[in-house]
Amino acid sequence: MLTIFYDGYCPLCAAEMQTLRSLDIHNRLKLEDIHGNNFQEKFPHIDPIKADRLLHGQLADGKIITGLDVTCLAWKLVEKHRWIQILRWPLIRFFADLGYGFFARYRHQISAFVTGKPRCTRCLQDRCDL
Repeated sequence: MLTIFYDGYCPLCAAEMQTLRSLDIHNRLKLEDIHGNNFQEKFPHIDPIKADRLLHGQLADGKIITGLDVTCLAWKLVEKHRWIQILRWPLIRFFADLGYGFFARYRHQISAFVTGKPRCTRCLQDRCDL
């Protein structure tokens, strides 16, 4: 089981979570929007500011993982995009993490460029489908 703490206001992030949810036929993922109601009450050990800066996940044993470790494990658990695991190979890992750090920092601008929306308007209006 992997709990993913994601930014539901980011259109690209929300879309990826929607895809993961649809592929999670074995119920191995729990998706939690860091902007959701009662988030801090439900997960007091997760700093929503830090989780907003860098994707956070929690394993079944309570261990916290971040960034591409979360993404790669999520895709592995839904048994899709097996190629993504190369991003955890030692030499590639360093550069992939740098690239992910850039993406995480500028994801709203990247979302605006890719989707035309810097923020998920359905989530901002508390009508998110996730």
